[in-house]
Amino acid sequence: TVKRAVELDLASRFQESLVCYQEGIDLLLQVVKATKDEAKKHRYRQKISELLFFSDGKYHKQIRIEENATGFGYEKLFQEYLTEIVSEVWVEDPYIRHVHQASRYSLYNFLRFCEMLVKGPCKVKTIHLLTSYDEGNGRSQQISGLEEIQQSLRNYGVTLNIAFSSSIHDREIRFNNGWMIKIGRGLDYFKKPQGRFSIGYCDFDLRPCHETTVDVFHTKHTKKM
Repeated sequence: TVKRAVELDLASRFQESLVCYQEGIDLLLQVVKATKDEAKKHRYRQKISELLFFSDGKYHKQIRIEENATGFGYEKLFQEYLTEIVSEVWVEDPYIRHVHQASRYSLYNFLRFCEMLVKGPCKVKTIHLLTSYDEGNGRSQQISGLEEIQQSLRNYGVTLNIAFSSSIHDREIRFNNGWMIKIGRGLDYFKKPQGRFSIGYCDFDLRPCHETTVDVFHTKHTKKM
């Protein structure tokens, strides 16, 4: 895995090389936990430190989604970053709110995002959501909707931690394998479907999008050795 990471790095295929570096680091971390020989542990930790240096990339990729573009469902956008080592996810989006809010479907969109995480191939155990309260009469529906999602996730062994902030403005999604995705419109970049029985209502790959940008970054691997 590490050899492949180096080959991809030399070929300037940085995104793929970072994934391989992360997988190699994760494998070595598992070996460290299982090894009782302190000398071997020391050598493994040194190797992990070297890999962290190489994988601590200043990677930045930007995707532009044009108005009415299709083919940008959550699986297409996030799947390549959801490696098997992903177990924790952070979602910061101020507009995960009531389903009927001014043509927004934010709670359903968040639910769809959670469904993608449950399906894998990652083994997500914890999702942290930071959002803001719905203004006006929608607050109780917002809270009950989120609590319903929370309970449903619990049935799949996933814990959803919900927090509210009145000062949150940024929209970003982070995975504990180092990937961070910032979407200009957050998870709510899909247009309202034309009808309940129109193409794109169920399959988000076929749903037209609002114009927005998606910025993908990679931050230093934060797992403790």
